[in-house]
Amino acid sequence: MLITTERLVLRRFRLEDAGALAAYRSDPAVARYQSWNSPYSLDKARYAVQTMVAADPGQPGWFQYAVELADENTLVGDVGVNLADNLRQAEIGYTLAPRWQGHGYATEAVRAVLDQLFRVRGLHKVSAECDARNAASARLLERVGFTREGHLRQHTWIKNEWTDDLLYGLLSEEWFSTGGEEQGRGGRRRG
Repeated sequence: MLITTERLVLRRFRLEDAGALAAYRSDPAVARYQSWNSPYSLDKARYAVQTMVAADPGQPGWFQYAVELADENTLVGDVGVNLADNLRQAEIGYTLAPRWQGHGYATEAVRAVLDQLFRVRGLHKVSAECDARNAASARLLERVGFTREGHLRQHTWIKNEWTDDLLYGLLSEEWFSTGGEEQGRGGRRRG
């Protein structure tokens, strides 16, 4: 499964991606709002990539797209999709290496995945959750059309502290009515 945009290729992870994955997941700024800790070992990255390689995007559970720059073949991050058992809903998450943040790559990648989920796969709703302190992530979700549906106070115990979670949702009818699919249309699926 491959999705391309003007500047990006979203593809299945490969075993050789483990080093780059370990590098950006080891950055304390990247790990701060995520479930893993920094540093993220190469062994842990190898195991994660093996799991990602074996995942089936058409089956319930997580599938991670590797996000690379189209003109450089450089891995810059990932977008994860957790497909629900009913195959009509999913949760989305994303991570981008700090060097590549602030250039619109995360927005472009998320829009392309959303377009694929709604237009090609026919999903009804995509949800997302982020740490309430992660303002950049919340802005990205709102920029691509998500609606904030909730604020769970002191909901998650992670890294020795209680954190608030923001809940977001995007319905297929909203994606199509706001032109989200036009923004995401740069994302093309290729066999």
